[in-house]
Amino acid sequence: MDNLMLPKRGMPVTIITGFLGSGKTTLLNHILSNNHNLKVAVLVNEFGDIDIDSQLLVSVEENMLSLSNGCICCTINDDLLDTVYQVLESEQKVDYLIVETTGVADPLPIILTFLSPELRDLVRLDSVLTLIDAENFTPSHFESDAALQQIIYGDIILLNKIDLVTEEKVKELETSISTIKQGASILRCENAKIPLPLILDIQRSNVNNYPQNELESSHDHHHEHDHHHDHSHHLEIDGFVSVSFECDRPFNVDKFQNFITDNIMAKVYRAKGILWFAESELKHIFQLSGKRYDLNTEEWQTPQKNQLVMIGKDISADNLRAKLQECIYR
Repeated sequence: MDNLMLPKRGMPVTIITGFLGSGKTTLLNHILSNNHNLKVAVLVNEFGDIDIDSQLLVSVEENMLSLSNGCICCTINDDLLDTVYQVLESEQKVDYLIVETTGVADPLPIILTFLSPELRDLVRLDSVLTLIDAENFTPSHFESDAALQQIIYGDIILLNKIDLVTEEKVKELETSISTIKQGASILRCENAKIPLPLILDIQRSNVNNYPQNELESSHDHHHEHDHHHDHSHHLEIDGFVSVSFECDRPFNVDKFQNFITDNIMAKVYRAKGILWFAESELKHIFQLSGKRYDLNTEEWQTPQKNQLVMIGKDISADNLRAKLQECIYR
C-alpha cells in the first residue's frame, strides 16, 4: 500500500458487529484473504471459527496467527486495550485494525475503548459495520436491546444473505432499518462479499458525517436552530424527544464522562453542544451520534456557558437535566 494513502493520524480501526450467524466471520475471512496489499490485524474473541486458508498460514502462536500476506489474526485477551497495544507494538507492520464483537454484545464498551485517552492518539475509529442476516432477521429483533444498539451505532449496515430472500423482504428490512436509523448507509451483499474500499478506511467517523449519519437526514437540516418547535412534528411521530440544557457554571470533566456512559444515555441517539469544563480554559464542541462521541476544542469568543441538546427515544427530560446538574463543578 502506498504510504501516501495511509491516514495521517493513527491507525484506522473498523469495528464489526452483528448478531450470531449474521456473517461476521465470513466477512473477516474475506478481509484476511484479500489481496489489496493492506496489512490487516483482526482481533477476535476466539480463533475457532476463523477458517484461514492453510496455504496462507505462516505460524500459530498462543494468541496470534500470522499469514503469508502480512496480515495477523489475534485473539482478544482479557483486556482489549492490552491486545491493541500488543498489535501496535508488534514487529509486523500493520496498516489496519479490525475488531469483531461477540454476537450478543452491545458495541458501546469497545467503541469507548478506542475513544479513550489511552488510544485515541494512536488509532482513528474509522467506522462501525453492522451485519444483518436478511433471511433470519425479523422486526422482533428490534425488541432486543443488543440488536437495536448494533443498528443505532452502525455507520454502515450490511444486509447479508440477500440471495436467500425475496426482493420484497429485502426492501421491507431496509424500510425497518431506516425507521430506526434515518439516513443509514445500507449495503446489500451475499456471503459477506463486499468490495473492501466500500467498508475500509472510509472515514465515516469524521465529525462532519454526523448529520447525515443519524436523526438529521437531509429533510431534517432546518432543525438546527429552533429545536423546540422544528423537531416537534418529526420527532413525535417516532416517539423521539428533544431535550435542551443550559447553565452558566462549568462541568466537572470526570462527572461528564460518567454521564455519557450512564444508562440514561442508552436512549439518547444524537447530542450536540458547547461545553465548559472547570479543568480547561478551552471551549469544547461536543457531538454524539449513537454511542460515538467527539470533543473538539477552540478558544472561547463568547461568555463561557454550557449548552446541550439531546435527542432520544422514551427519555425523561427531567432525569437527563437532573443528571446534568450533578455534573456541575462544585
